Formats: sequence, structure tokens, C-alpha cells
Amino acid sequence: MSWAGPEDIYLSTSLASYLDRKILVLLRDGRKLMGTLRSFDQFANAVLEGACERVIVGEQYCDIPLGLYVIRGENVVLIGDMDTEREELPPHMIRVSETEIKRAQKVEREAGELRGTMRKRMEFLDFD
Repeated sequence: MSWAGPEDIYLSTSLASYLDRKILVLLRDGRKLMGTLRSFDQFANAVLEGACERVIVGEQYCDIPLGLYVIRGENVVLIGDMDTEREELPPHMIRVSETEIKRAQKVEREAGELRGTMRKRMEFLDFD
């Protein structure tokens, strides 16, 4: 029987268990990247092979291919294993082209900006 030292415990809880597996990485700016983890270091800097960015707007989504992608660890919020056996998205989601999703993002961003400016204009009413 061998004793598990601290380095073994660290290794079992590190990204090593995700090597050569498809993972999802959530970044600080809200982007969601998917790809196969090929390398990482102690700062959570990571290299994804076959990476793509999943963009979701409402019930539409698009996977934008990125290829080989290096992620700086300070931008990582969450890393998770993807179950390739299971369906990744609910059935009501609609896959659209990159052009369509970019257009939908622009509309969503403009609507958010409009809500913000309308809220500022109405602050004097003090509904609270």
C-alpha cells in the first residue's frame, strides 16, 4: 500500500484529469469556449485544440470555430468537463450561422443600451 503525498492530492484535483478531454471554459468577459484540453500550467493558462466559442442569444446559438487557442489563466472563471454522450443544449435551441448570431448580438446590445438610457431619463420620477 502506497501513501498519497500532497503532490498526488494536488494532481488529482488539478486540470490533469481533464487532459485530452473536451471541456467548457467560462471566461471573465462571459464568453464560453469549448475544445480539447491539450496543455495547462499552475496558473490555469490552458491550450485548447479544436476550440470554438459558443454564442447564445435568446434561443439561437452558434459555435464559432477558433482552432488552436491559448487562454490566459487570469481570465478563467470556470472549467468543466463536457459529457459528449449527452445532448449539450435543450431541443428548443436553434443553430444559426455566424452572421445571424452576430446580428442578434448587435440587436440585443442595442436594446440593452436603449433600456439603460431610458432608465436614466426616468430616474427623476423616482418610482420607489
